[in-house]
Amino acid sequence: MSKKKAKQKFYVVWQGFKPGIYNSWEACKKQVTGFDGAQFKSFSTKEEANLAINKSYWEIIEKKGKKDLKELTGKDKPILNSISVDAACKGNPGPLEYRGVYTDTETPLFARGPFEMGTVNIGEFLALVLGMAWLKKHKINDMPIYSDSRTAMAWVRNKKANTKLKKTAKNAILFEALDKAVDWLKTNNPKYKVLKWKTKEWGEIPADYGRK
Repeated sequence: MSKKKAKQKFYVVWQGFKPGIYNSWEACKKQVTGFDGAQFKSFSTKEEANLAINKSYWEIIEKKGKKDLKELTGKDKPILNSISVDAACKGNPGPLEYRGVYTDTETPLFARGPFEMGTVNIGEFLALVLGMAWLKKHKINDMPIYSDSRTAMAWVRNKKANTKLKKTAKNAILFEALDKAVDWLKTNNPKYKVLKWKTKEWGEIPADYGRK
């Protein structure tokens, strides 16, 4: 029995070595891998890609699963004056990126990736550490950081990245980032409050990439 041919996707690169529309992931990957703060997204049709490239990445990115946090009526609500972090991985392992946003407005604060070969847990962990470093750099001591990953939060508490991903030439730069993050935690012994994002009650975390 022959395998069903995968439906072609079209990739818009807003920020990369050469922004534009690409007809395959391999072509797109060459433009975004190693580019700090790369912005890209896949579309099902060429028409959708053509419309998207004329708008901003943040205007296009999907908001599926997110709620208006200001309209939550329960007693238990997230602290809006906070940082939210998240990671996205195309496959696990696969191309990885992660970022942090200001929870109240979803204003981007920092972003890294894509890295050629990583895992969601690694991205969530690095995003948390980068969030702490961002707070320290800006001398902010009373702003919590939200994550929806219990694994990443445990790695931060233990100051150890307990990943099972094997180090290869493809992810050597990512393992360097892991080593630096662990060293930063041990050296700075940060006391920032890291809180669990309650997805079931609050919807997707504001830093979510909307690619589910």
